[in-house]
Amino acid sequence: MNLRELDHLAAELGAHLQQNNWHLVTAESCTGGWLAEAVTAIAGSSAWFDRGFITYSNVAKQEMLGVSSETLAKYGAVSKQTVLEMVNGALAHSHAQVGVAISGIAGPSGGTPDKPIGTVWIAYAVPHNVYAQHNYFRGGRFSIRQQAVMTVLERLAHGL
Repeated sequence: MNLRELDHLAAELGAHLQQNNWHLVTAESCTGGWLAEAVTAIAGSSAWFDRGFITYSNVAKQEMLGVSSETLAKYGAVSKQTVLEMVNGALAHSHAQVGVAISGIAGPSGGTPDKPIGTVWIAYAVPHNVYAQHNYFRGGRFSIRQQAVMTVLERLAHGL
């Protein structure tokens, strides 16, 4: 991935959102705001980007997005259940119609046999549909985070 490709996908996403008069909200954990940075790098993105939440800690996920402590205790921060609650909370705390939430294990530590380094869950919310996607990305921390951002941009730019 290069910056040009990232910009192209973000601009394409923006065009799709504007055509539908929709706004985007992001809720990011392992990507630390990289997705929000990518979309706000596009001139005029204020017409279609509402806000972004960086909820790296479990407490932030609970306080800012309403993720339940029960979900975190039972499934962990990197799970389908958590990202679904994250994206729903992001939508509830914004004026957006389209949302995305990302939570994963970028490494170099933190992996387990059940959730190895490179495990990333992404939830998408578009009008009338909310779904989660399990991903396994290879590489180091930078690469895993980069792949997560690109996956989201590709999915949203081509799948709205």
